Amino acid sequence: MKLQVGVKLLIKNRDGRYLLIQRSEPLPDGTGIKWDIPGGRINTDEPLKDALIREVKEEINVELSSDLELLEAQDVILPELDLHVVRLTYSTSLNENIELGSEHKSFKWVTQQEALDLNTDPYLHKVLETL
Repeated sequence: MKLQVGVKLLIKNRDGRYLLIQRSEPLPDGTGIKWDIPGGRINTDEPLKDALIREVKEEINVELSSDLELLEAQDVILPELDLHVVRLTYSTSLNENIELGSEHKSFKWVTQQEALDLNTDPYLHKVLETL
């Protein structure tokens, strides 16, 4: 089984709302287009926080400069893909303008309950339940 590490960032604004982004294309698992948070896989020899800074810049065009707090660590085991992803979700507060990259088509700021009511990635849903 192949092992990968992914980093994600749950962003809260001054109004207490969370940033969710929606991909432009559905994931290959056939579950449609879901709402998620910025992040992605780390590159070989890339420190976790450097990967998160890179992914956030690529996906929402924001330079991270605030403190990041590790919120959750999850195992994403996909036997059908022979893949095990360790997903680390960090949190931070930001109040900057969002500019989506090409991988995403939409974003919105939502309350915790609004986020839980959306079609979100299941691993994000678990994180949102713990807030």
